[in-house]
Amino acid sequence: QVQLVESGGGLVQAGDTLRLSCAASGLTFSTYAMGWFRQAPGKERDFVAAITSSGSTMYIADSVKGRFTISRDNARNTLYLQMNSLKPEDTAVYYCAANPDRYSTSKYPTHYSRWGQGTQVTVSS
Repeated sequence: QVQLVESGGGLVQAGDTLRLSCAASGLTFSTYAMGWFRQAPGKERDFVAAITSSGSTMYIADSVKGRFTISRDNARNTLYLQMNSLKPEDTAVYYCAANPDRYSTSKYPTHYSRWGQGTQVTVSS
């Protein structure tokens, strides 16, 4: 079955760096656009970044632009989120998601058909 498994989260201090990974299985990874979302306690799930199936086009949310980078390795069936200069407001559960529209960089969760279980990122001040 389809599995998206996030890893790389943890507890860090403000200004630190983390790299999240999302390992995909059970789907043809190279034909899916992918995205990262995050959800803080008591808040809605927010868009973070998206990337087309080939990796040629990315879309980054304004809230993290200049600090976060999305990338993918189709040979390894893995999606990445490089997070630099972390802030306490980045604290959330981070989810990766797969979008069957390979050319999409959608920010809408409803456009994504598969989701991982999430990984916690906590940034202390």
